[in-house]
Amino acid sequence: MSKVVCEWGLSGIEAWKASADVFIIVDILSFSTAVSVSVENGAMVFPFPYGDAAAAEAEAARLGAIAASPRSAGGGQLSLSPVSLRQIESGARLLLPSPNGSRLSLNTGDTPTICGCLRNARAVGEEANRLAGDGSIVVIPAGERWPDQTLRPAIEDWLGAGAIVASLSGTWNAEADLAAEAYRAAEPRLAQMIRDSRSGRELSGWGYGEDVEVALEFDATDVVPLMRDGAYQASGHPTLPFPRYTT
Repeated sequence: MSKVVCEWGLSGIEAWKASADVFIIVDILSFSTAVSVSVENGAMVFPFPYGDAAAAEAEAARLGAIAASPRSAGGGQLSLSPVSLRQIESGARLLLPSPNGSRLSLNTGDTPTICGCLRNARAVGEEANRLAGDGSIVVIPAGERWPDQTLRPAIEDWLGAGAIVASLSGTWNAEADLAAEAYRAAEPRLAQMIRDSRSGRELSGWGYGEDVEVALEFDATDVVPLMRDGAYQASGHPTLPFPRYTT
């Protein structure tokens, strides 16, 4: 039976890097949702550090990939906006910088790493259980960062992590148990809570409310983004029956 733990951000990855059998990165608004939409459409997504556009363009050229534009670019360009990725072509290679989800994805080393969100919560749980066997599954809510770069816990990531934990079989540590309980308590008004979260209000205020709505498409897909050769790709395994869980 697997061991399921939940820890925040980069420090959580570092704490479990030596013993995790599977990492699940949860960055609901918007990296994980953007990856889910892209991979569901048959694309590959290469995480990349955020903030150096020239380096991103150079790496995209090396990989034969498209470098995502800033979300504000508009004009139908591919970006971190999940809405912009609805029409991404099957087989496309997308380099996707982001300040949180990409950074975490690039720090899990050789450990199998899944990108999870509300759109694929149950399928992610199934795939993580398959990959981990009796090992350890570490669910990482990404959070955001304050101006001084310290972690700002984000409730949308905590609730997304809880939704995934609730789909995982095995024994849960206290943090994972609490995340699942938070998700269950919030479930009747989950959409409104995420819309009203700090991140949800920010995106809506910037004119990206539709991205929040895409993130709220609960269990919309059974396609699981799994990191292989530096890119998130569809895991390629059929969906298994939903697991039973114990606490």
